[in-house]
Amino acid sequence: MNEEGQSLQGIEERLLEIEDTLRYEASTPLVRKWAGRIRRGLLRRLAPHVGILRQHPPRPLRVPQRYAAMAPGSPAPSIALVTPCFNSLSFLPAAVDSVLAQGYPTLSYHVQDGGSTDGSCEWLQSKRPRVSWDSAPDQGQAAALNLGFARVAGEVMGWLNSDDVLLPGALAAVGRHFAEHPETDVVYGHRILIDEDGLEIGRWVMPPHDDATLSWGDYVPQETLFWRRALWERTGGRVDPSFAFAIDWELLLRLRSAGARFALLPRFLGAFRVHAAQKTTALMATRGAEEISRLRRQLHGRYVPTGEASRALESFLDRSSIEHYLFRVGLRRL
Repeated sequence: MNEEGQSLQGIEERLLEIEDTLRYEASTPLVRKWAGRIRRGLLRRLAPHVGILRQHPPRPLRVPQRYAAMAPGSPAPSIALVTPCFNSLSFLPAAVDSVLAQGYPTLSYHVQDGGSTDGSCEWLQSKRPRVSWDSAPDQGQAAALNLGFARVAGEVMGWLNSDDVLLPGALAAVGRHFAEHPETDVVYGHRILIDEDGLEIGRWVMPPHDDATLSWGDYVPQETLFWRRALWERTGGRVDPSFAFAIDWELLLRLRSAGARFALLPRFLGAFRVHAAQKTTALMATRGAEEISRLRRQLHGRYVPTGEASRALESFLDRSSIEHYLFRVGLRRL
């Protein structure tokens, strides 16, 4: 092990030792409760955790030059990618151009529009034949995704919402991993947060993948998520149209139930745009809360109070803060 690896291992071991001491060596439940709060407070001061959407003032988005130099592997698996959209002209060009800029050799890309009236269709027409697209009224995002996936072919599948973007070399990194790791069924990566102007406002540095976390919440960055078509077909070959908010979580749970093997790629794959009109903000308190509750009830066979789920996710969020801190001080290379 090199000097950097030894240093990193030492820091991680010390952080885990502190965490174990605070969590388990307190003598009473009350002390354990306050020790946990102190531990979490210290971690959050070191670095923000996954789930925080605005972490710092806007600044230019930068990624390592090596990202764009990534080769897709040989042979490069074919990738089927869909972008659902509706009156998204403010952000749609950035999303589509981020896909085309990948230069991926075996990409099937389709934009499924819901009948936009803001000029999106005229703009998409200018992108033919590099982008296939169709426009017709639909029953929401899930329905648009199912229509779109019926129009694309590829061994690997994913979708990019019209307000998000792929980072340089993302598809090459995904294709390379699937080519070199036939045992992997699902991959995802770390996330950068951007604002309305495309400026960076934060990062989600993910802890190592843990299947159990999916039973309590979904923090997998959707724009970085890709899976094998064979698994998709085995689990129904569609996203559930009864969901409008937790579409990706419901899919992840079905993939997990089918025995999917997940891999977290050690790089930022996509950027999630934070803006006032986004679905995450608009639906969270209403449709989002209902769908989250529904999935937790299905998983646990009972109503799960929000507080119980939050406590179950504390360790995951703490680990994300540790990972973010190691990244920030240069000991985690992404």
